[in-house]
Amino acid sequence: MKAVVLHAIEDLRIEQRDEVDLGPGQVRVRIESGGICGSDLHYFHHARMGDFPVREPFVLGHEAAGTVAEVGSGVTSVAVGDRVAINPSHPCRTCDYCRTGRENLCAEMIFLGSSRRFPHVQGMFAQSYVTHERQCVAVPAGTPSAVAAFAEPFSVALHAVSHAGSLLGRRVLVTGAGPIGALCLTAARLGGAASIEITDVLPEPLKVAEAIGATRTINAADPGDPIADPARPRGRFEVAFECSGHPSALRTCLEQLAPGGTLVQVGTYADPKVVVPADYVMVKELTLKSSFRFAREFPLAVDLLASGRVDAAPLLSHEFDLADAMKAFRTAADRKQAMKVHIRF
Repeated sequence: MKAVVLHAIEDLRIEQRDEVDLGPGQVRVRIESGGICGSDLHYFHHARMGDFPVREPFVLGHEAAGTVAEVGSGVTSVAVGDRVAINPSHPCRTCDYCRTGRENLCAEMIFLGSSRRFPHVQGMFAQSYVTHERQCVAVPAGTPSAVAAFAEPFSVALHAVSHAGSLLGRRVLVTGAGPIGALCLTAARLGGAASIEITDVLPEPLKVAEAIGATRTINAADPGDPIADPARPRGRFEVAFECSGHPSALRTCLEQLAPGGTLVQVGTYADPKVVVPADYVMVKELTLKSSFRFAREFPLAVDLLASGRVDAAPLLSHEFDLADAMKAFRTAADRKQAMKVHIRF
């Protein structure tokens, strides 16, 4: 089979790899669509994630869907020919975090397409992938794999929104209109938010946000497009989702949250030592929460996407064949033209 393999900074190769033998309880999935995530781009540009460099040829990808090609002994939940989305999260399932619904905090977590462990945990950007049946969530036969592959990033958004409590009738701010910000917008709409305003520094992603239901889009780079409301000098939003991973956006959220408001930090900062304007937090009694990956939201994400209650199509800006993987990554890195880029396998 062919796979997308990272060797070094921007050294991405299409290579032939041996098929993995199938064991009991395992499923072989013919991957049909894989989404390029911001972390994949980070690996592509830096060949590392935080303190964990890429130390061996490394298959990227943790957003994928396809069709079951083969099942091992004992598999009962899926059958050959089933369309599935693959959950890339493999917690231990026995620790206190796992037993209380916080699997994303499991210290023994194995997450696909990650250099945190060595040997690295290989990802799913390949024509075939073998995983345990419990990682496969079946989707209706008519659901395109490109839609099912949105299950992982949408799970991230659903998890973030779950931290905010009830959004019914609330005024919401989202900073950063990339794929995760746009999906948080979508999840907040599902939660019944009265209004959702979203910011970015580029007009292109804001156009997508407007198309999927933002109440208002704000270009943070345009002084003539202010977010502040003079009538509410202490802030006008009740909930904010910071999805950009930029320190200035964190400050904006804390400034624009009304007293008693809640900030959910979703975006990852390049510098872990970001300064938090603590006075805003203290004087306005703001609640700061964080959201990391997802816990048990994956099946719900699949259901919402497959049923059509959530339409991911406006977010899918480009699809490339496997042979054009390098072009796919370069396109995904250009936010002026790309929202979510998928590779077809």
